[in-house]
Amino acid sequence: MKKFMSFLFVLLFTMAGFSASSQKYRSASDTVKLNKEWVNVSNDIAELTSKLTIAQNNLPGYQAKAGEAISEAQKSADESSQQASKATNGDLGDAKSAKKKAGKALDRAEDARDADKKIESQDKKIAKLSAQLAKKQERLRELEEMRSTIRSMQ
Repeated sequence: MKKFMSFLFVLLFTMAGFSASSQKYRSASDTVKLNKEWVNVSNDIAELTSKLTIAQNNLPGYQAKAGEAISEAQKSADESSQQASKATNGDLGDAKSAKKKAGKALDRAEDARDADKKIESQDKKIAKLSAQLAKKQERLRELEEMRSTIRSMQ
């Protein structure tokens, strides 16, 4: 039991030492470097926030375009289906018209798929920017802690 208590005591002080030694900026002479990094991180946060806001504002537009593309694809597919049913009992002109409408329906379906891919891409971009922003905000919090530690030592 004595060994365990002494081990726990050593472990406790070692962990406290690691947190203090992990601090990059430790003294008042490091304040200039700390402030420079703080400004850089703050600027990065502002830039990422701006990009994130733009990406989030663009998302509804992409979603609206995708909705329109899906609607047009469905309408075109219905028209193609109707023309194909005419062509089964019709002449060569009806068959050519059915082929033409089927091609248009295919183009509209591809447009709808592309619109969905744009939405997916925008969602990934938003997630990536959010993760980067969270990291930068965490770093800024760490810098604030270092700054307050330096101030308390003075």
